[in-house]
Parts: sequence; C-alpha cells; structure tokens
Amino acid sequence: MIFVIADIELAEGKQAAFLEAFHKLVPLVLAEEGCIEYGPAIDEETDIPAQVMNGNQIVTVMEKWASVDALKAHLTAPHMTAYREQVADLVKGTKLKVLKPA
Repeated sequence: MIFVIADIELAEGKQAAFLEAFHKLVPLVLAEEGCIEYGPAIDEETDIPAQVMNGNQIVTVMEKWASVDALKAHLTAPHMTAYREQVADLVKGTKLKVLKPA
C-alpha cells in the first residue's frame, strides 16, 4: 500500500470551480482497481500553533493506493486525461508526494 499527497495550486479565486469539477471525478477514481481512498481536502481553521495553512489557492488530495502500479494506471486513465483538460485553466501546478508506511 502507498499514500499519495497531492497539493494542487489553483489560480486565484478558482477553488469553488475546481472543487465542483473534482467532486465529479472522485467516483470514477474510487472505482479504479487498486484505489483505496481518494478525496480533496482544504484548510480547517484551528487554534493549533503548529498548523500550517495552505490558503484558498491549494487543494490537497489525500490518496491511498494498493500499489505504485495502481497509481501509475490511475495517472493515465482516460477520465484523468479528460479531467486535466477540463481544469487546465484553473490549475497553476501540482506537487506530489508518494509515501509508504514506515
């Protein structure tokens, strides 16, 4: 099993439009072979001193996959290609972390 944390940087003021498109994608990804968990997350306001806030221009996608091969298949799935085209004007960039249990 692997964990993926993807920070998606958005164009200013585009969070709502991005999340609308992303929520339509989620069921398609969850149906993929090897997908255990997949969903977007945004900042939760707290008073915890160590918390690092991303702000309105970052959506973090929390993912769990059965294997790196399952993740690679996901990245090339037709619905992912269509999604990337759909949100191209909303997304400035993506940073990906692929982790394994320690």
